[in-house]
Amino acid sequence: MSTKSIPAGAFKQGCLRILDEVAETHGEVVITKRGRPVAKLVPVQPEREREAKILERLRGKSRMLVSEGSFYGR
Repeated sequence: MSTKSIPAGAFKQGCLRILDEVAETHGEVVITKRGRPVAKLVPVQPEREREAKILERLRGKSRMLVSEGSFYGR
């Protein structure tokens, strides 16, 4: 995923084009004012894809302190 930076004035002029570009490339855009970052435009991820990424990051970083059966109420 690429990140590019643009001034707020350029974002204002090309907002719809920039939104389309983010949707197509899945890149990020940092919007600046006077050279300082003020906002970040990021692509939307489907809920299931986002959940899968979160679970992947957590995999192997925890352990169960109770049996699986008692955890699920069996």
